[in-house]
Amino acid sequence: MTGKIDLGRIYGPSDDVVVREIEGEIVIVPLTSGIGDLEDECFTFDEWGRAVWSKIDGSRPLATVVQELLDDYDAPDELLQRDVVGLLQELYERRMIVEKD
Repeated sequence: MTGKIDLGRIYGPSDDVVVREIEGEIVIVPLTSGIGDLEDECFTFDEWGRAVWSKIDGSRPLATVVQELLDDYDAPDELLQRDVVGLLQELYERRMIVEKD
């Protein structure tokens, strides 16, 4: 999947993955082939990734999500935005998140 993550767009989990919390860890499992890659059939997050994932629910633009994270974390604006966009770009390319209407 190609395309760049855009702060003005809304993203959410793909219907082609199952997301579960197991012992405090978020685990994403693809339901169809071609999601993720063969070496990483499951995808997990660290604490930072969990915070980002929890806000990507398909209900608000990414710029709003970034602002919410800025309110929650003591990090430079540009660094936080770059890290969020980088994570979401990877998830988008793996088809684990999709753009919502």
